[in-house]
Amino acid sequence: MARRGFAVGLVVLAMAISGLPGVGGAAEKSIILQSTTSTANSGLYDHILPIFEKKTGIRVHVVAVGTGQAIKNARNGDGDVLLVHAKPAELTFVADGYGVARHDVMYNDFIIVGPPADPAGIAGSERAVDAFRKIAAAEARFASRGDNSGTHKKEMHLWKKAALSVAGASGTWYRETGSGMGTTLNAGVGMGAYVMTDRATWISFKNKRDFTILVEGDDDLFNQYGVILVNPAKHPRVKTKAGKAFIDWILSDEGQKAIRSYRLDGQQLFFPNAEKSGQGTAQ
Repeated sequence: MARRGFAVGLVVLAMAISGLPGVGGAAEKSIILQSTTSTANSGLYDHILPIFEKKTGIRVHVVAVGTGQAIKNARNGDGDVLLVHAKPAELTFVADGYGVARHDVMYNDFIIVGPPADPAGIAGSERAVDAFRKIAAAEARFASRGDNSGTHKKEMHLWKKAALSVAGASGTWYRETGSGMGTTLNAGVGMGAYVMTDRATWISFKNKRDFTILVEGDDDLFNQYGVILVNPAKHPRVKTKAGKAFIDWILSDEGQKAIRSYRLDGQQLFFPNAEKSGQGTAQ
């Protein structure tokens, strides 16, 4: 999507213009959505945003970064709505007063992909933590985003749950790219390394070569996305009306249907679950 490629400087300029006197009405006709590379790179926004924009006349400018950076940007007031996938961090964001409320919006899952040789023998592992233990024991190459994204947060949670620390292995069998999911997958494929990725990015990824999904289906690999309005009490320039219009729409039957209808190569990438939404503070 062309909007996805907007330079951050243009986004900041748009925000600055929106704060000028006399353009308040025009300001509400666009919002900045701080979101993730997984939602943007999968093509989801290309599918759903034109539907929303046609209905409301509100344009959505997506800033696609890792979840950690998206939350940081929203904390700084550099956006109107946050849509990411790291629920504990999202609940903290709301509890600290930076978000008005958090709502479940959709989910998919994480998977572990790797080369057909499968040097650590993880294929078919029912539990992700067992696969991680096998990878560490074999010192088989593993490519990590290492960028504090939602995917990286989930990965680090799994290493901790497996009672393993990879800090000492950094730069040896454990490689951190510090980059987005697509770049990390390219690096993993290039070096024959295992990679944990969200399924939507994997489906849309074009450089799979002979890599395959080796581990999937574990409850620990569940991947929930949440949407939050940035709190105008913290940042008065937040476009509350337009931001709320987007949230109301994406949680509505129409918005949920739009998410459900997005498919790539015949596969559904995201599964709406707004009926389970409504968490406002940490629990």
